[in-house]
Amino acid sequence: MRKYYLIFIGVCWLLALSGCQQKSSDAIDREESLTAKQLLQGIWVDAESETVTFKIKGDTVYYPDTTSIPAYFRIVDDTLMIGSTVTKYPIIKQAEHLFWFKSPNGEIIKLTRSTDAADSAAFEHRKLMQSPIINNKVVKRDTIVSFEGERYHCYIAINPTRSKVMKSELSADGVQVENAYYDNLIHISIFKGGTRIFSKNFVKQMYAQKVPAGFLNQAILSDMDYDKTDAQGFHFNATLCIPDAASCYMVSTTVSIKGTVSMELIEY
Repeated sequence: MRKYYLIFIGVCWLLALSGCQQKSSDAIDREESLTAKQLLQGIWVDAESETVTFKIKGDTVYYPDTTSIPAYFRIVDDTLMIGSTVTKYPIIKQAEHLFWFKSPNGEIIKLTRSTDAADSAAFEHRKLMQSPIINNKVVKRDTIVSFEGERYHCYIAINPTRSKVMKSELSADGVQVENAYYDNLIHISIFKGGTRIFSKNFVKQMYAQKVPAGFLNQAILSDMDYDKTDAQGFHFNATLCIPDAASCYMVSTTVSIKGTVSMELIEY
């Protein structure tokens, strides 16, 4: 009796496994609509303004904005999915020469396929996209400070780096795009007479305890200004901002006479 029971259990297990494999296979078949993807190939323009919205080539979306990063896309069922963070756009209508979808803010975006060869010129600057520099020059500042009968020289240098910061935002056409910016490295040196008593490079990650992570990920260390000198030390104000936005954090960065660094959030 036990023998037949074990055989019965084995058969059930095999049938269940077969069913799971079938479901998995079905899921793969439904994973992407290749027909819908093929229909989307080409340049698409806004139906009303006739401005170029994006270009589809293969499985990549290209934008005419020089700072917007090309993004991988796929179409699953009736949904357009764009980007590594996967922004979803319900498809309202799709045909050979039109494409309607709903943006994240609920607006229906109506596009038509471009028939104007001149529209391809909007993408000829793509090679420039890889260098969207916020500040391409080293900024240097010198401040002479007298404190308790001693003379100090504070030196600040703001250096652009090749470290990219990605910022997600909605384009004018309601499409989620990722823009690339370059972050800065800021160097502070303090001299007492001819002796250097402090020298350090500052990057935005050093302010992670003072600035929310979600903000910091899209922000750059944009500036550093000398503020004052008192018994606590030399005070500098670091500014961390999201590019092209009004949002900034200001963090007081204090260097003591002994060279220790402390930080305090003073403004948002």
